[in-house]
Amino acid sequence: MTAQQHDRVAFPAARVGTRTWRWFLLGGLPVLVLGVLLGPAGQEAVYALFAAAAAVAVVAGLRTHRPARPLPWWLLAGGMACGAVSNLAWSVTFVLDGPPSGLSVVNAVYYGMYLLVAAGLAVLAHGRGSALAGMAEAGIVACTAAVLAWVFLIDPVLETRDGVAAGFALVYPVLDLIMLTMAVRLAVAAASLTRTHVLILCATGALVVADIGYVLWMAAGGSWSGPGGSAACWMLFYLLVGAAALHPSMATGRGAGSIGGYLRATGLSTALKALIVLVGPAATAYAFWSGLHRADLDAIDIALPLGAAAVTGVLLVLRLSHTSTLVNRRATDLQAALDDQAALQEQMTHLALHDALTGLPNRLHLDRLIQAALRTGPGGCLLIVDLDGFQHVNDSFGHPTGDALLTEAARRLRDVIGRAGTLARLGGDEFAVLLHSGDALAADTHARGVLRTLRQPVEVDGQRLHVTASIGLRDLASAGDSAEVLSDADLALYAAKAAGKDRVVAYDVTLRESQLKRIAVVDRLRTAIGTDAIQVYYQPIVSFSSGRFTAVEALVRWVPPGEDPIGPDAFIPAAEDSGLIVSLGEQVLRQACRDAAVWYRRYGTMLTVNVSPRQLSEADFAARVMRALHDADLPAAALILEITEGVLVGAGAQAEQSIAHLSELRRFGVQVAVDDFGTGYSSLAYLRDLPIDILKIDRSFMPDEATGDPAQQVALVRTIVDLAHTLRLTAVAEGVETMEQTAVLQTLGCDKGQGFHYGRPAPAARTSDVLAEGVVAAAPH
Repeated sequence: MTAQQHDRVAFPAARVGTRTWRWFLLGGLPVLVLGVLLGPAGQEAVYALFAAAAAVAVVAGLRTHRPARPLPWWLLAGGMACGAVSNLAWSVTFVLDGPPSGLSVVNAVYYGMYLLVAAGLAVLAHGRGSALAGMAEAGIVACTAAVLAWVFLIDPVLETRDGVAAGFALVYPVLDLIMLTMAVRLAVAAASLTRTHVLILCATGALVVADIGYVLWMAAGGSWSGPGGSAACWMLFYLLVGAAALHPSMATGRGAGSIGGYLRATGLSTALKALIVLVGPAATAYAFWSGLHRADLDAIDIALPLGAAAVTGVLLVLRLSHTSTLVNRRATDLQAALDDQAALQEQMTHLALHDALTGLPNRLHLDRLIQAALRTGPGGCLLIVDLDGFQHVNDSFGHPTGDALLTEAARRLRDVIGRAGTLARLGGDEFAVLLHSGDALAADTHARGVLRTLRQPVEVDGQRLHVTASIGLRDLASAGDSAEVLSDADLALYAAKAAGKDRVVAYDVTLRESQLKRIAVVDRLRTAIGTDAIQVYYQPIVSFSSGRFTAVEALVRWVPPGEDPIGPDAFIPAAEDSGLIVSLGEQVLRQACRDAAVWYRRYGTMLTVNVSPRQLSEADFAARVMRALHDADLPAAALILEITEGVLVGAGAQAEQSIAHLSELRRFGVQVAVDDFGTGYSSLAYLRDLPIDILKIDRSFMPDEATGDPAQQVALVRTIVDLAHTLRLTAVAEGVETMEQTAVLQTLGCDKGQGFHYGRPAPAARTSDVLAEGVVAAAPH
């Protein structure tokens, strides 16, 4: 439990609503009217009641609203308590002994209320706005008020009353002057006036008005209790203090603009100061005339107004000097702020046009440089350089190592390009070089220099990293704009990647034509997915030991209406690039499971389906596979998923998710085969540790005099078969096309084979016939 919670539990009675201040004020007004009508003793009792209520209201406001600076409110609460005690004492005195005579401890307590309220106003104004400005203006008002008080209040009282009575009455103007000074400081110095401030200032005004009326009453020979108007204002003073403490703004500090700010904004500040300056001389003239008229002219009647007027003038000079200093300081601060803003804007412009990691120009800056180069005339080329294998480095060693590699690559590119061009980083592991002059041949020379320098290993934190680069080249001579240059260079880079990486490819129009064809293929394929145009063909897999077809591999074909079937090589890459492979792969999986369910029940024939890395990256891939098996009523043990070696290699999140999917499916009985083994990242580590059941030997290893040395090929196949058996994996040979290859594979101990020698891919109906003809024994039960 926090201290604040503890207080709220310990003092439940202190909770007040946001409108309690209004009820406090409105509820006190009828009592105020009644109090004015009472006699002196009754009025003193009502004063005590109001003062006590105000003290309780201040404490309640403190407990409820929790102001950040409670000291001024405790001072006000103390002042209200002094008022309650002194007024109660006077009320009792009236009842027992009649009107009090002379000064007593009760008077001292009552005067203490003024001092505590003035101290509360001073602390409340402290730290709000300019303290010097507030004090200067408060002093100006105090001097003016002192002159007026002397001329119209104090001097008349001294003329009409003598001794204790005069001193007793004249204490109030002095105390009012102190309180009025602090109130003016609060009004002027506050940056904004809250409702609480306004109520406090009104309370101060009510007390000053009450005291002025009382002093004038005393000057006219009135009684000790004072006039009814003063009685009403004294009661109103206590009500307003209590309402101010109960208002929520006593803690928030949010309000309207200050009085000083309003006066300056409306131009009344200058007029008011001019009026204040004239008060001193006018009061002095009136005092001189009045003294001559009464034939009783004292030096003090002239000296005091003139002295106050002189002090007022000095304070005005100080105030104007302070204002001038503030203006100059603000002008200096404004100029410094403008300078800082200009520097910041320059820094922001630099950041907007440069890469944060390498400090090189970014894509936006490069775009502007290309536009400028195209305007200046022919010549120049653009190279887009993409690091091969960078993602593998990032996944395996982490982003800090990847950033270090990028920084080193930027340094090497800068060295090899020199002043011949401008180097930029487009993002990720992609850089660009804008060569200022030369043709495509010269650019090709620079590009090959880039390839050579990036082939050199990089040492990062004790790791020896090897990366290469693929480069797309675009001559600026025939380009229309920067967007065309960048797009064409990207196409050339894509072609370099597709051609095997670590090379440079120059743009030509056939690349654009190929891209347009790919776009057309993607558009047509998007429409075909989900229709009968996507068909599944099956190629049988034979067991060398039994001679039976033990499985079929599902192969997708696209058969547009009225056209010949389109092979996967013509559209699978486009599906991979566009992301359509996910929906296409799921359609093939579900159709293949439905077809294979019949074959498995009749012949025990298993189903092999290819899965792309993009499918495995889906968060719900394993669930999709299980739904397809369930909907087709095909056991999980009848399904084999074929993946490429690259899916299981690496330390990134994608590889981890792929392994998690395959591991989960294997727990249900699904088997995993590695397709085209021997052409990728072949590693004993992943064969031993990862979820694999079958190795499919790539067709390029099949013994064939037309494609290589048969003896060497046989040795390679034997090595792979022995490795598979050592790891308790099944070896399946792909691309078996002759009886001789079958004989060699049987001799080497290979388990199964697949290829044109056993059957070409065919639709489901034809596959059903092939399986029926090729079965020797009944399906297992």
